[in-house]
Amino acid sequence: MKLTKKIVLALLALIVIAQFFKPEKNSGDMASIEPFLAETNPPEDVKLILKETCYDCHSDVTRYPWYNNITPVNYWLAEHIEDGKKHFNVSNWVDNSVKRKDHKFEELIEMVEDKSMPLKSYTITHSEAKLSDDQIKAVVDWAKMVRTKYAMMPKPE
Repeated sequence: MKLTKKIVLALLALIVIAQFFKPEKNSGDMASIEPFLAETNPPEDVKLILKETCYDCHSDVTRYPWYNNITPVNYWLAEHIEDGKKHFNVSNWVDNSVKRKDHKFEELIEMVEDKSMPLKSYTITHSEAKLSDDQIKAVVDWAKMVRTKYAMMPKPE
């Protein structure tokens, strides 16, 4: 019994100490998203969908939930955000070639249509991010229009 008590106390101490170590936050501002919005020109309903379902993981602007203050959850969220930005980051949109932008929109259409985005792990805690069929259609229609625009742009060889 004494050994079990020591192990529990050691684990408790470890958990308390871990709370003093936190990953760096994703703390950009909305100005980083403006070039993406200007170039892709989403309608107002799609802008709201993007804000509620995409920006937290796919931009430099993240709204952190209260549970981000708990280690190790905050490290899991930080990794999740970093991975999301690696795949699609609207905050560095101008740094991408037309070909890459078009490809990212092709992936966006595919993932929204098959409902693999937003992720289930995100919508569990962000119920406002669950997309209705009408919202999916709005995002996909907008993305297809953006792809048409990119298809007409000259591509370097």
